[in-house]
Amino acid sequence: MNFIAELNGAIELDKKDPVKDFRSRFFMADENTIYLDGNSLGRLPIKTKELIDELMENQWGTQLIESWNKHWYRKSVELGDKLAKIIGASMGEVVISDSTSINLYKLAHAALKYNSDRRVVVSDVFNFPTDLYVLQGLCNDFDSAHKLVLAASKNDTEIDVGNLKKMITPDTALVTLSMVSFKSAYLYDAAEITHYAQQKGALVLWDLSHAAGAVPVELNRINADLAVGCTYKYLNGGPGSPAFLYVRKDLQEKLASPIQGWFGDAKPFAFDLEYTPAKGIHKFLAGTPPVLNQMAIEPGLDIILEAGVNNLYIKSKLLSEYFIFLMREKFSESGFKIGSPVDASQRGSHVSVKHKDAYRINQALIHPKNSTLKIIPDFREPDNIRFGFTPLYTTFVEVWKTLNRMKEIVMNKEFELYSNKRETVT
Repeated sequence: MNFIAELNGAIELDKKDPVKDFRSRFFMADENTIYLDGNSLGRLPIKTKELIDELMENQWGTQLIESWNKHWYRKSVELGDKLAKIIGASMGEVVISDSTSINLYKLAHAALKYNSDRRVVVSDVFNFPTDLYVLQGLCNDFDSAHKLVLAASKNDTEIDVGNLKKMITPDTALVTLSMVSFKSAYLYDAAEITHYAQQKGALVLWDLSHAAGAVPVELNRINADLAVGCTYKYLNGGPGSPAFLYVRKDLQEKLASPIQGWFGDAKPFAFDLEYTPAKGIHKFLAGTPPVLNQMAIEPGLDIILEAGVNNLYIKSKLLSEYFIFLMREKFSESGFKIGSPVDASQRGSHVSVKHKDAYRINQALIHPKNSTLKIIPDFREPDNIRFGFTPLYTTFVEVWKTLNRMKEIVMNKEFELYSNKRETVT
């Protein structure tokens, strides 16, 4: 597409945006704040705020424990079925439960036990660190013969798929990868990797945390085995909202959850002293869900279903292409480097920008001293500013203003007013 570098170009793009009206569904405290960190924590849907008030006053406050039967008990599976429509799964294949890390542990453990004659777990250097920590712990717990091997990057933005495939052998029990890399936004061809690994007899577990709700995910079409993901990024479920897990139907009775909690029991309220796993996806539940956080997920899912994932993906690609266009127009001589794939088909819904003073530039955007405009991206070590584009509420004018403001910060050396000492959360 031929973009225009001036502000009027962004205004015209917003006028033509078919999903622009969904922005009004989100709470906006200040129009002088541009939020480009939805890839880390999504904005608050207005209906979620209303729902929490109703939950507190009516369901918890008035109906008390009766709300378990009326509203709460079946929500893990009901929300899972709703989320299944967003990630291309079937009814009864997705459940809301625990955190992403715990769900990854459950499914990775189940996979290693299922493929007990194999000893290798394959991942990559772009995977989210906590995923690797979980896998390292599992390999240690199973036995000394188990090992984790990591595919390399060929250019610091993309994974060397040839190197990855060489690591997948007849001794591979599990391949587990982030469909969209948290740092560079590298987007895997999930169908290609899934098919290749399955041909070698391995199970494949996808982390969809930076993919679900932003890019098309078609788990059934690619015959995916397993998946996990969080709900607080592009799904807008709220800070710390429970995660999800997916298990393909024909695998559900073949795999065992290592965490045998009462919500995963066939008859939890019989209170038997011996555990009997529930049938189907229910067996992967564990303890009592955090009801308030879990219920708050639904409004965000409803908005995405109404807008349509494919429509959101079209806008996502357009936003990031526009951002990269403006970067090249405004920063050809300023020491910046695009830290994400330039091919939109290999990129998720955020763009990383590298600079030797990235941390201080990021701080100047978030905590302005010479501007009334507050812009919130985030920073990832060692030199990445991540700009997240949530198509439900990010506008093209916001992208234009962001790059214009960043140019001011660099040209005027405003970033030199800020310390390079890292905050706890970056």
